[in-house]
Amino acid sequence: MTVEAVDHARFRTVLGHFCTGITVVTAHDGVNPAGFACQSFAALSLDPPLVLFCPGKHSRTWPVIREAGRFAVNVLAEEQREVCATFGARGAEKFGSVDWTHAPSGSPVLAGALTWIDCELEAVHEAGDHFMAVGRVTALGEPSTARPLLFYQGRYAATEPLRADLGGLLTWADPDDWL
Repeated sequence: MTVEAVDHARFRTVLGHFCTGITVVTAHDGVNPAGFACQSFAALSLDPPLVLFCPGKHSRTWPVIREAGRFAVNVLAEEQREVCATFGARGAEKFGSVDWTHAPSGSPVLAGALTWIDCELEAVHEAGDHFMAVGRVTALGEPSTARPLLFYQGRYAATEPLRADLGGLLTWADPDDWL
């Protein structure tokens, strides 16, 4: 079987049809905070509790996070577009424009985030032009009732409030099936 080359622009367009939440992955090296906007975040395992994110191999922030050995994932709220833009820019002073506190690991937790996940770096795997970083969850923030910041087809996507009567439309039999 021959595998055809996949056009990068078409690949990006097709995958743009998968809506993602936006996070900011942060760490503290003992002197300075570091962080970057990240769409490639996912839950990986319940037992043990693991998450993953995928930094680019050319990221200037990733080496700081890797060296720290711990990180926090900040789940952005809909009104945090400016925070996303700041942490998505190269070379900007990212933490000067946002309030933050320390997670138990010392990693920055951004004010206004929907919630946060504090982790120890468990494993790193090469994956094409990215790394896949696996974190063991060590602490969790309190969830907010605000709406998430979503990205779809190359731009931010609006969310609708969840209606109480939609619960019957869920198709999975067990809440654990999806994870």
